[in-house]
Amino acid sequence: MFLRRWEDLPTEMQNDKVRPYYDILQKKKSELFLKFIFDRVVSLIMLIILIPVFVVLAVLIKLDSPGEVFFRQERITQYGKSFSIYKFRTMVKDAEKIGMQVTTNSDSRITSIGNELRRCRLDELPQLINILKGEMSFVGTRPEVPRYVKKYEPEMLSTLLLPAGVTSEASIKYKDEDKLLNSTSNVDKLYIKKILPTKMNYNLKSIENFSFLGEIKTMIKTIFEVVRQQCEN
Repeated sequence: MFLRRWEDLPTEMQNDKVRPYYDILQKKKSELFLKFIFDRVVSLIMLIILIPVFVVLAVLIKLDSPGEVFFRQERITQYGKSFSIYKFRTMVKDAEKIGMQVTTNSDSRITSIGNELRRCRLDELPQLINILKGEMSFVGTRPEVPRYVKKYEPEMLSTLLLPAGVTSEASIKYKDEDKLLNSTSNVDKLYIKKILPTKMNYNLKSIENFSFLGEIKTMIKTIFEVVRQQCEN
């Protein structure tokens, strides 16, 4: 969680576009420490409390379709490190071999139980494991697959100064991202050219305004947004 020295950052991150964001975070070491402690303690408590939920969902997933309970995929987090993100499997076995890496709500690969898990965002629960391991945080830029990170502009690399997150202001603003992706025949192009740059603007603004209290507010906003969506459905 704590920032590396500037000279120890990956070479591609040592650019003039990243430096201002690095300097901002350097001045907020105490709040970064609170974020570090909060992530570890809360993720551990939640994992213990949610063990019964994990068991029930695991059984439902196995009964619904063949395959593993967890979906694991390579993603990129702090300093460009790769890691395996954990989610409950919501798609058919070997889905990545028969389709794109960006998924829409109308994707035929999504299973019956998968639809429900996605609607309630329960598929994200296993990311508590990633948080406990230090690979992710509760709040931060959503982790992208390597092929999308390769498309980052120099300034976008600033988002890799902090661990990837489960939620963010960008995630809240783009809660209806699936609807946008459903409107095009070229999902990858729309995501890379339009959606990703706009989301990154929110992510960069979040670094500029980083505070521990601000991240708690983002978590609360996310909970309210999920609840609101369920009420509307």
